[in-house]
Amino acid sequence: MPAADTARPGGHLDPPGPTHQVFPVDGRSLRTVSGLFVTGVTVISTGDGEQGDGTTVNSFTSVSLDPPLILFCIHRDSRLRDELARTGRFAVNLLARRHEQLATTFAGRQVPASERVFSGRSRRGVPVLSESLAYMDCDIRAEHPGGDHVIVLGEVAELGVHRQRQEPLTFFEGSFGRLEEELRAAYARWDG
Repeated sequence: MPAADTARPGGHLDPPGPTHQVFPVDGRSLRTVSGLFVTGVTVISTGDGEQGDGTTVNSFTSVSLDPPLILFCIHRDSRLRDELARTGRFAVNLLARRHEQLATTFAGRQVPASERVFSGRSRRGVPVLSESLAYMDCDIRAEHPGGDHVIVLGEVAELGVHRQRQEPLTFFEGSFGRLEEELRAAYARWDG
């Protein structure tokens, strides 16, 4: 029999018992619960010469302002790992809401050569997506094992902003999403 709401003085109701679910700690449950944390979507790009390569990543975060460090996580069997090791550098391309198809293309295990033509380069020659919101050109400073992923720590060498005041592409509960109007107007400053 479910617990009944009980009235407290003043007419407030106590909730009926625990309202949470407990999941086993396995890959599927971890993915489900982690999916409740909204993230942005990026394309990590690298390469030199005429053509580059890239992969879609949502495990990106700023680490330090001094020195300027960021990190992302990539599957240890990712097709981009060898190219990252060869070049020692990469760009983080921050995607706008309208780039859902671009994110889907770079998320594939095999990206056709015709799709890997980058529209721009940083001043240091790293391929960037000139239609992105912004990019960070970085040098790899360290890689750390992280289970079935590798944590890549990069030092930012160049920043570029292509577009401002556009809605970012977000990822939530396993699919691309959008920010609500009320949330876009609020800006929080975090000390972390």
